[in-house]
Amino acid sequence: MVGKQGRQWRSMCKGLVLGTLLTSCMILLYCLSTPQVHFNLPEFPVPYSCAHRPAHLHTKPTTNGSEQAAAQTSLCTPKVDIMFMKTHKTASSTLINILFRFGEKHRLKFAFPDSRNDFFYPSPFQRSQVKDYRPGMCFNIICNHMRFNAPEVTKLLPTDTSYITILRDPAELFESSFHYFGRLVPLTWKIPGEDKLGEFLRDPRYYFDPEGFNSFYLKNLLFFDFGQDNTLELKNPRVEEGIRSITDRFQLVMLVEYFEESLILLKDALCWEMDDLLFFKLNARKGSTVSKLTPQLRAKALEWNAIDWKLYQHFNNTFWKKVDAYGRKRMAEDVAELRRRNAEMAAICIEGGRAVEAGSIQETAMQPWQPIGEKSIMGYNLKKNVDKAHRKLCRKMLMPELQYLTELGVNLWITKLWGHIRDIINW
Repeated sequence: MVGKQGRQWRSMCKGLVLGTLLTSCMILLYCLSTPQVHFNLPEFPVPYSCAHRPAHLHTKPTTNGSEQAAAQTSLCTPKVDIMFMKTHKTASSTLINILFRFGEKHRLKFAFPDSRNDFFYPSPFQRSQVKDYRPGMCFNIICNHMRFNAPEVTKLLPTDTSYITILRDPAELFESSFHYFGRLVPLTWKIPGEDKLGEFLRDPRYYFDPEGFNSFYLKNLLFFDFGQDNTLELKNPRVEEGIRSITDRFQLVMLVEYFEESLILLKDALCWEMDDLLFFKLNARKGSTVSKLTPQLRAKALEWNAIDWKLYQHFNNTFWKKVDAYGRKRMAEDVAELRRRNAEMAAICIEGGRAVEAGSIQETAMQPWQPIGEKSIMGYNLKKNVDKAHRKLCRKMLMPELQYLTELGVNLWITKLWGHIRDIINW
């Protein structure tokens, strides 16, 4: 009995020490990463477009919602000025890989953060956070995590920029966010029991503190990412205003649940080619770490994230209107073609043809970023005998986000420092 109590006390002390260390490290990193404030930045107009335009036009078939395949085609120039609002836990790492490859292919200029992999999130985006920014500079693509701030973004990008983003079912997103970020949210440390997610949803208002450190990860995270107040009551007029502002700004809002259909709509909106859409699923969790939400827990998660649910339902409706305008039959054919090409690339590039757990990844350069306390994010092994024609593309398609950013010239010293601290904690 005494021995058992002693072990419990040692476990509690260890948790207290680790918690104190973690909190201190996070405060230190936050202080180190706080962006310099630039007052009265001079205003210089950004050109209509600063793109190095692709040399050739693409043929774009046209159809309508009647499913009648039209014989008409039109010529269009690929759009290369792109603002991708990278929301959290929404397959955005997979999409950002597509954008990185597209940008390299067309020699485009990225607006990257400096010293870390996000634009000082959760602070609202400021132009001064962009690496080597000077007023009047022109950028083609911005796609790293930020808290959206429309006035600052529009002063950075050309006026012909296409704004795109992606949403996910809020109940599934909440489960993913709770798992991935939970240990970074101190209010979760006091939740008793093994099933912290279920206990939190049993009475979220008891545990949630809107002023708590990192608490935004656990309530209406999508709405927060778009720069809105995630703690509003659903009936507050500012909720409708926020959704309307997102609707007015973004030409395409994709859905994780229909990722391939979303990519086809992206291809159509930006006049891209099918080869531009090839992808492997990146930053995915192994199935054993995913909490299966019961109907009761799902209902509670949607009630707790009611604004995100309203946002998702709104854009789910607009999404299917776009699919109907594209043509359901045509969409099904294009999705099948995309899946076929992705399967071909998987056979060419991936050892074993599938993702593996972190411990089975052979190359350090292919190790994805892991959450604190576990190694739940899966990755890939590149085939050793990939032919020369596909070797570079395979490596790029399989490369995790942080490694790709480093290859593109981003100095991630703060992110890497935090990674070393995380590794010590995980050990």
